[in-house]
Amino acid sequence: MTSARGLRSAVAALALVVGNVATAAAQVPTGREAVRALRFPPLDFSPPTPERHEVEGVPVLLLENHDLPLVNVFARFLGGYGLFAREWYAPAMGLPALMRTGGTDELSPDSVDNLFEYYSIEASFGTGGGSVSIALNTVTQHLDVALDLWSDLIARPGFDADAIDLWRGRELESARRLQDDPGSLAYSQFNRLLYGDHPVGWQTSPDDLAPERVAQERFREMHRRIVCRENLILGVSGDVSWETVRPRLQRLVAALAPCPESLPRAPAPAIRRGGGVFLIERPLEQAFIVMAHPASVRLADEPTYFAATIGNSILGGGGFSSRLVARLRTQSGFTYTASSIWTMPRRYDGVVGATTSTRPDAAVPAIRLMLEAMEEMRSTPPTQAEVRTAVDGVVNGFAFNFETPSQIVSRMMFYVAEEWPEDWLERYASGIQRVTPAQVREVFAEQVHPDQMTILIVGDPERVGREQLAPLGPLTVLQIN
Repeated sequence: MTSARGLRSAVAALALVVGNVATAAAQVPTGREAVRALRFPPLDFSPPTPERHEVEGVPVLLLENHDLPLVNVFARFLGGYGLFAREWYAPAMGLPALMRTGGTDELSPDSVDNLFEYYSIEASFGTGGGSVSIALNTVTQHLDVALDLWSDLIARPGFDADAIDLWRGRELESARRLQDDPGSLAYSQFNRLLYGDHPVGWQTSPDDLAPERVAQERFREMHRRIVCRENLILGVSGDVSWETVRPRLQRLVAALAPCPESLPRAPAPAIRRGGGVFLIERPLEQAFIVMAHPASVRLADEPTYFAATIGNSILGGGGFSSRLVARLRTQSGFTYTASSIWTMPRRYDGVVGATTSTRPDAAVPAIRLMLEAMEEMRSTPPTQAEVRTAVDGVVNGFAFNFETPSQIVSRMMFYVAEEWPEDWLERYASGIQRVTPAQVREVFAEQVHPDQMTILIVGDPERVGREQLAPLGPLTVLQIN
């Protein structure tokens, strides 16, 4: 039986414990204080580096990963529609698609499709204007079959006449339907307005797709000039070793002919200057707005490039945290979203501007708000908090460039093709983190001129208001056939 004295001691001890727990609980931060109190060790971000190899003079990047029985193979050929005269635009643009759908010298298109389905092979063929990119994904046990078939499509495409006719019909229909999509119409016509007769401003037309321009021999000629040995870079990732994949890649390289001649240099664009307002009349419930002018900041390991990148994020490239979204959506209710544009090519000038869509009667007020936001970036440095948010957004997003071995290999292939330093991402991250508010204001003051914007609107002229457009600059109505 417990004595009274023992019971009092137990109660006292329990009270002491409860008191200590209560005191400790009172000292534990809650809510926002708990979030602010969180501490994490520095991230050790060291993505794997692909091995560098060579097959008959062709660079090969390899990154082994044996987690899954899958292999990815990439081929990147320098050359694309942006390097050739307009008469070659359609066959150069359609070359990747017809390499995939046109069969091989020995197999019909249907036979190729059946083999892809039977062996669960995935392949993609595309072009970015200056290169042709081809990718293969297969399970390890089918690597031999997959690579042989893939190599035949690359080195010995059939360019089946029926496949060409089918592709041509789709392209013609797409060209006809362009005017039915006001957003696509705005961008395509704006590119044509700014870049004129330059590949950036080209849009496929029925003339490009005339039968004589997309004849089988025209595709074969583009293939001969682009898909050749000296233009090639290869990459491999996944469940395979160099000893295993090397002889298979040698068969592909051996099947490719030497390049008949050097590729032409990409032409530098003469970008339109002088501003002005251009209207494409359409009876729409939305007005689509695009504006820009030339800017001379180029992609380089230079403070101006990094400052322009962060400034663009603050203005409108940073999504819902940007100033344009705050002005046009949150404060004014004009639109769901708006964004800024700042292209910075490596070898020639780009453009800086902005884009949005809104109801027709709000088009001019929205344009004015966009121009005012640009002017403020010119005159006053952003806050340190804005710069920090933009920098964090860029740096924290870096990991997404390295989520898979295939991403790492394809990115490194791009750097090799463009002759960039292999540590470019590290240089980029370092440069971004050094940007100051004063640098952002300086690059905007030097490069961005709201009064020189070329402004294109696709919308209802009566509801947008011609008289409201007049103060923005000389008005030109574009007639689009």
